[in-house]
Amino acid sequence: MKINFDIDCTPEEARAFLGLPDVKPMQETMMAEVEERMRTNLAAMDPESLFKTWLPASLQGFEQLQQMFFSQMGKAAGSGPGEEKG
Repeated sequence: MKINFDIDCTPEEARAFLGLPDVKPMQETMMAEVEERMRTNLAAMDPESLFKTWLPASLQGFEQLQQMFFSQMGKAAGSGPGEEKG
């Protein structure tokens, strides 16, 4: 035996019928606060300051990578099978 119930109601009516709290005012308050924080952070993140913050660290890391690569290549070229170290 199979029984189906179709209930036609709005989400607010269903929430009230089931005794669930209305979180809409809290959600609106939180979203306004999140929006304000995002605007503040975006204003502080202008392209020039980001460029100055990120570029030196990335260039220094790239230079270190190049030095490591060239030192390894120098070691590999200097220690061939027919060469003697001495």
